[in-house]
Amino acid sequence: MGKAITVHQKKRGRGRPATGRDPAVTIRIPDEVLTAAKRWAKAQGIKTRSEAIVRLVQLGLAAEPEQSA
Repeated sequence: MGKAITVHQKKRGRGRPATGRDPAVTIRIPDEVLTAAKRWAKAQGIKTRSEAIVRLVQLGLAAEPEQSA
């Protein structure tokens, strides 16, 4: 009898595969801040909470630093 046919299966890594997008970052935000961010997003016409938080961080980084007294 001849050799059995060998099938090489690709090993899968753990977890969800990379999407090729920006990395996920986990943070804790107090409820009142999250509620305010949701209200701001709605007023701006932003559909996702993630996009709203990214835009708020960008605005904060672009703002001029406060002068200390």
